[in-house]
Amino acid sequence: MIAVCGQNDEPISWEAVVEALQRFVDSLDRDIQRILLVPPDYTRKHSGAGRIVAQLYSMLGGRQIDIMPAVGTHSPMTAAEFQDMYGTHIPLHRVVVHNWRKDTVYLGTVPEDFVEEVSEGWVRFPIDVSLNERIVRGGYDLIISIGQVIPHEVVGMANYNKNIFVGCGGPDMINKSHFLGAAYGLERLLGRDHSPVRKVYDYAQAQFLGGIPIVYILNVNSTEINPTTGLTDVYGLFVGETREAFELAVALSQKLNITLVEKPFQQAVVYLDEREFKTTWLGCKAIYRTRMAMADGGRLVIIAPGFVRFGEDAFIDQLIRKYGYAGREEILALTKDAPDLQANLAAAAHLIHGSVDGRFEVVVACRHLTRAEVEGVNFQYMPLEEALAAYPISQWEQGYVSAAEGDLYYINNPATGLWASEHKWFSQISSLTK
Repeated sequence: MIAVCGQNDEPISWEAVVEALQRFVDSLDRDIQRILLVPPDYTRKHSGAGRIVAQLYSMLGGRQIDIMPAVGTHSPMTAAEFQDMYGTHIPLHRVVVHNWRKDTVYLGTVPEDFVEEVSEGWVRFPIDVSLNERIVRGGYDLIISIGQVIPHEVVGMANYNKNIFVGCGGPDMINKSHFLGAAYGLERLLGRDHSPVRKVYDYAQAQFLGGIPIVYILNVNSTEINPTTGLTDVYGLFVGETREAFELAVALSQKLNITLVEKPFQQAVVYLDEREFKTTWLGCKAIYRTRMAMADGGRLVIIAPGFVRFGEDAFIDQLIRKYGYAGREEILALTKDAPDLQANLAAAAHLIHGSVDGRFEVVVACRHLTRAEVEGVNFQYMPLEEALAAYPISQWEQGYVSAAEGDLYYINNPATGLWASEHKWFSQISSLTK
């Protein structure tokens, strides 16, 4: 395993990242000639994984390298997005697009008894494990999974084998693992490692990935975007085949990417980059990553100039419009009887995750969605121009700021961290009842 961390809470230099990657490449056997890189997609642009992929591609020159972004249920990357994230020197014909509904091969099933046990009885169903056929039958000598470890609403801490089982997985695993986490309780697993969802991924890895040569390159970055690079700074890089690399990355990310506040936010403003966030499917990170810091009766304003729809595809978009962010208990009840939600449990999970159950207001400021559309999914609406006049975000840095309405907390990209009140974080939110 290769591990590089900053000293005295400082980021590591790009030269140190390159040196670590070179050590990894130099360790590869000469027989390893066909390699599949599995990096995150454009929704993780600020993670710096694109720069790592570009460097790896250059270092691995002379080999046959394919790149399959782990899009999961997200929209496929456009050529412009790919080149913006990974550079222009990688030929576009080397890019493989994963289709989560069509391109997978069945490997086995996580038994329902195991799922019931890890969920503490919240759900009981088997989970079929399927992966993109290139991972299973592509004939690659090595698969390199690349991505940032950071708090995540579905699994607790992002990346590692989630990048494989969800990013390159099929409908049953995606749908049921998302619903498992939502039923268990979003706030019980956010920022934690050994969540019920992670235990399912670990089970699947132990049972079904034997013989598939996967190495993980995991980076841990800051929560603030460096204005010079447009990316977050790297504080740690961990390369390995086993869980040890992931656990080291988790420990550093929990220290670096979780901001604990003494008093909950009465008001917060979150900005979503219009190039990255075009749907509430992605943009609800503004809710996921702040909900543990929001005060009851508080107000969360989401400035989202890029929102053009709710779901990443037409069918999921229709489901979000149909049911809206109606609250945890209502969505759980609806899922028991609604065939369209039962067949799309990831959508049901998303509706639970994006619901705040009346705890605080959610105001969405956008230009492409109408008031009727926004209010139709149970958010409040504000015209984008009105929000930009009230909240001069171009003049703000992340953190506490003063505005006409009083002091508030500003976040310029919620995907870079997790914010929580000390009380909620340390109490671990275990008050849900069956």
